[in-house]
Amino acid sequence: MSVHEVVRQLPDISTVRRVSRALAVLDLVLCAEPESRYYVFDARWSDTEEAALMDNGSGDAYSIVFSPAGVYARGFSHESPMSPYGNEFGHTWPGLFDGLPAEFEETMDEPAFADEDGRRLVTTCFWRRTEDAEWSCGPVENVIDDGAGKLFELLTDPRPEAYLTFAEDHYERALDLEAVRHVYALMPLSEYVVTSLNRERQLGDLTEEIAEIGYPRS
Repeated sequence: MSVHEVVRQLPDISTVRRVSRALAVLDLVLCAEPESRYYVFDARWSDTEEAALMDNGSGDAYSIVFSPAGVYARGFSHESPMSPYGNEFGHTWPGLFDGLPAEFEETMDEPAFADEDGRRLVTTCFWRRTEDAEWSCGPVENVIDDGAGKLFELLTDPRPEAYLTFAEDHYERALDLEAVRHVYALMPLSEYVVTSLNRERQLGDLTEEIAEIGYPRS
């Protein structure tokens, strides 16, 4: 599934933000080591922005920046032929940023989304302004495995069951679906929900990180 299919299947901005926040909390509960978590949500990315981040530890990553203007998202699949490392000049794939609204140009050039030589780490990107009725992407032609479908699969399928499948594969443990649904609904965490997901974690130990994610507290 390329970026063209992804933008057709993504839910609205509020759902993408809600699921992104839930993914970060679930990974927080399931994984004690910050460097090993797939999903992170930074509610304090800037004074006016929040960011959802994914890093699989093997070179694939995405960032989704939520601002008053809307949402800008970019993904990087390190094995994609569309990687800037696939050409000697480090250029991004033609058409990726064509049509990008001016509101998102500063985010596009965010140093955190580039390598030490300034190459933009991007094989796919899309956006949606607050007033837009749908998601958009550049008129990218000759798409060759841009990684969009795999990178954003838990957002194009925003069901708790999708995370259950991911976590059971990645963390190799069976999860309580009702506890996952609780988090997906952004209901305040309880000790019972936390221990239902991971008996080795306690709610009191997660307070600071939950606040950084911006997850609701009772």
